[in-house]
Amino acid sequence: MPEINRVAEEATRMGEEAQEQTIRVGHEYQKAAEIGVEAASRSFGEVNRGLQALAAEMTDYSKKAFDDAIRTWEQLIGVKSLEQAIQIQSQYAKRVFENHIAELSKLGEMGLGMVREASKPV
Repeated sequence: MPEINRVAEEATRMGEEAQEQTIRVGHEYQKAAEIGVEAASRSFGEVNRGLQALAAEMTDYSKKAFDDAIRTWEQLIGVKSLEQAIQIQSQYAKRVFENHIAELSKLGEMGLGMVREASKPV
């Protein structure tokens, strides 16, 4: 009988240890999940801010490009010679190309910055 009591006590102790370990692992898992959710939330916030900045930049660029096109058309309407029209059109094409390349570069940098910022919390 004393042997049975000792085995029962040992089984009870092992069960309590297993229960404590299970609770400890559960708390660690919960803490890790909370940290992951917080990091994902911060990351999504950074992406949202980055996309808003990209949209604002693209809108601004579009307005400037449209205004430049209108000014060029106004100049073309008043031309007196074919040579003058070609010169205006050539200058416009050069400006459009340079502005477009500069804007693509700027948007690329903004996109990379957004990815960098969004990946920091993760």
